[in-house]
Order: sequence, then C-alpha cells, then structure tokens
Amino acid sequence: MIREVVDREEIKTEIASLSEAYKLEILNSIPEDEAITRYFIGNPDTGRSEPSLFASVIIPPDDYWWDLCAGPHLNFTGEINPDAFTLENIAGAYWRGDETQPMLQRIYGTAWETAEQLQAYLKQKQEALRRDHRKLGQELKLFSIQEDAGGGLVFWHPRGAAIRYIIEDYWRKAHLEAGYELLYTPHVANLDLWKTSGHYDFYRENMFDSIEVENQAYQIKPMNCPFHVLTYKHELHSYREFPIRWAELGTVYRYERSGALHGLMRVRGFTQDDAHIFCLREQIADEILGVLNLTERILSDFGFKNYEVNLSTRPNKSVGEDEVWELATNALIQALNTKSWNYIVDAGGGAFYGPKIDIKIQDAIGRLWQCSTIQVDFNLPERFEMEYVAVDGIRKQPIMIHRAIFGSLERFFGILIENYAGDFPLWLAPVQLRLLPVTESTREYAKSVASYLKKFSLRVEIDQTGERLGKQIRTAELEKIPVVAVVGKKEVETKTLSVRTRIAGDLGVLTLDELVNRLQEAITLKTVI
Repeated sequence: MIREVVDREEIKTEIASLSEAYKLEILNSIPEDEAITRYFIGNPDTGRSEPSLFASVIIPPDDYWWDLCAGPHLNFTGEINPDAFTLENIAGAYWRGDETQPMLQRIYGTAWETAEQLQAYLKQKQEALRRDHRKLGQELKLFSIQEDAGGGLVFWHPRGAAIRYIIEDYWRKAHLEAGYELLYTPHVANLDLWKTSGHYDFYRENMFDSIEVENQAYQIKPMNCPFHVLTYKHELHSYREFPIRWAELGTVYRYERSGALHGLMRVRGFTQDDAHIFCLREQIADEILGVLNLTERILSDFGFKNYEVNLSTRPNKSVGEDEVWELATNALIQALNTKSWNYIVDAGGGAFYGPKIDIKIQDAIGRLWQCSTIQVDFNLPERFEMEYVAVDGIRKQPIMIHRAIFGSLERFFGILIENYAGDFPLWLAPVQLRLLPVTESTREYAKSVASYLKKFSLRVEIDQTGERLGKQIRTAELEKIPVVAVVGKKEVETKTLSVRTRIAGDLGVLTLDELVNRLQEAITLKTVI
C-alpha cells in the first residue's frame, strides 16, 4: 500500500472527472492547512508487484486501486489474516448522518489479528443483540419511543417507570446521606442566560431553537449548570458555608440528528443526575475523594464493579490561573491514588475550563460504557462573577466541581437492561413476585396474600389471565418475573405458598413470613434470588 501526498486542486479535478460527488464534498471539508493523501493498492506505475489477498477478487493483474485516506495502513494487504475478517451486514444510512441528505448503503465489516479474536467479537456481538435494550424494552413493556410525539423522546411505561422511581429514590437517599442538598430548577430560561454561560456560543448546534414569549427569547435548557450557579448567586455566601453540595435530577433537551438517535442511549430529552460542589481551594482534594467514594458505592450497588478511568489534563487553550489548574489536577490525581485506582492520562484532553475524570463501566459481556464524570470548572464562576466572603473579609471566587454519576437516567437504564439482559436483581425488578392461582377458588386467598405482602413494600401482582398453571409459569418466565408463587388448594389450607425463582429454582413451600424474610434479605443485599 503506497501513500502519496497530492495537490488539492489536482485531486479535485481528478475526483470530479470520476463523478464522485460525495468524495468531492469530503475533500472540500478538509481544512486548507491539512495535507491531502491517497493510498494505492498496487503500484500506479508498474501494476501490482506484491501478492495480495484480494488479487483475484478486486484488482486484476497489472492494475491498481486508490482512494483518498488519511491512513496509516498495513504495508501490504497480504498482511491481513484471511481467517480473521468478515463482512457483517449492509444497512441504509443518511449521508453524513443528516436525514435531509440522500440515503446511501453502508457496508459493515470487521478485521482482527487472529481468528480467535474475530470469533470472540462475533460471539459478544450476538450476545449484545440478545440483550439489546430496544428489543427487551418492548418485550418487557418498559418504555417506548412514539414517533407521533417525535424521535428521541422517551415514554416510560408503568414497569419502566417503577424502576426509574427506585433508581431516583435510591439516588436521593444516597446523596442526602453524603451531605448533598437537593434542587429543582426550571426547564427554560431567558436566552441571555445561555449567552452568559457560553453555551449559546459553543454549544448552539446541540440546542433546540429558542422560543419567543412577550418579545423575549427563551431557551429550553440543554444543561443544568447555569441554574445551579444562579441559585448560588441568589445570596452572598461565606467561607464558613463551604463546601456547598447541591444535586438535581434535572431534565434537559438537546438536538440530535434523527439518524444519530439510538433507543435510550442517544435521545433528545433526558434526565441528568447533576451535582455541583462549591468549595475552597484547600477543600478540592477531599471533595473529589468524596465524589469518587460516592460514585463507587452507587455503581457497585447497581452491579458495576469494574471500570476504566481516564484523567484528562489541561489543553493548550484554557481559562483559569496556572496555580489553580495545577492544584485541581493534583487533587484529581491524589484522589485516584488514594482509591488505588488505575487510570489512563489523556494529556491535554481536558476541557478548556478544567481537568476531569471520566469513568467507563464494564458490563456483563465486557463492553465499556461512558458513565460518570467529575469536572473542575473554572469557566462558569468567572463568567457569572461568583463570589464568597473569605476569612479575611475579601470577596473571592469559589472553586466549582461539576459531577454526574449516571450521566443520564435514560442511558443508564438502557445500560442496566443490557447488563442484566432484563433479569433485574430483586431490588430493581418492577414486579418482584407474581402469584399464580391454580383455580378460581384460590384467587381470594391470592388477593389476601398480595395485600399482606404489599404491607412490606413488596411489589406483588396476581396473574389475572385464568390460564392453566403451566401457561402462567411460562408467561412469568418470558416476562422475567424473578419470583413466582403457586396458589393451590393445599396452599390455601396450610396458609403457605409454593415458591420458585428464576435463578435458584424451586424454594419449596414457605410460610408468608418466611417468604417475606427471604425477599427482604435479597433486596437489602441487592442480590438475585
């Protein structure tokens, strides 16, 4: 494979002569200061001189093929292992992901060093399809996206909403225990707020169009941060109040092209678990460590114990004092070292307004998902002229730490669905126990059992289909109900239940109190049963 740097105007002429309109558009989008390169397979002067895997398929003898490409590549196509690549599928795709552009055909393929790596990838991909949250979301009646309402807008159905309530309730309690206070802020704000924050200048393409109310422009919020800043600025704070920790489950709206939308993973309206900490310089390290501890606790409780951690440091263009950048970066490093977490340094990869830690969680089949972010922000305190009264009576600028643990409730829920393949641990299951009446005569006992169990905050329902027992059990299996209890004549007479779980199988005959104890233990320990 031969690399050639080409003249921009000459290659434009050559591509135009080939009627390659899309390739010409890509060429015109390359910045003027970047070199234009193309690669040849074969030698354009002498024909192909090296043996090629594709010799009899693509390139005739004594011929060559070229295309624009940045590269680099292997030296020869013969270095590709013929047993370690495959074409996967063909699908329609809008040109450059823009639904206003023509629909093209995209060919998907993958290549690996060894056949074993390829097979492992294909196995993981097959398992990922089985766990696809879009498919399971429909089958388990968790959520839907209604095109009548618009793409990327999530409808939480009763069972999905039940899980969301559990997640939110857990999140609130965990934050209150960790010393946070909760906020609620509006969904829209005057457009000038977004100009002050900088979002209008730097983030406009991801914002919906503004709306006009009484001759004033308002913007539906793409971020929660400016609202927390305004809450802070409502009154003057003293150094004695620090650290101030505020958290909110705030719904935001961001424009995404329809071609980029993907189930719960990429939506237009979602709820962020945003929190902001306002503190003194000497408090940064302790606050970062506190955030890491809380993040570890929460992710672990939801079943995620393996992470990939990235530390992004100061880029060439940035705002803020050198001293504070160094202090904040060292605080992040110190906290990571205290946790004994391995991390990857992304030198210069931080935002212009501060260094950050990104945490990717590993799911049950080994995939990594970007989840938690801890970001020191020097930009908003400066833009909004935030102040506090220091110990010497002088007004100074506070340190602001932005952090999210789930990132997005919608996306995190999608990850949960795929991680557990819909088999949620008991504490998260929307229906924890289903009672299966064998006959109509046992239905009244089932109702009394359900009423009793609900007193212990257990989520219980009764099969109302009237189907035979085998069909009821099969339906519960398909709906991934973690625990079922058969209610027959014998159970009515002995005031017991015959209990079976999806994981452990038959638990035998249990009294109601024995069942309550078993379920409550599994819920408390956040384990499957």
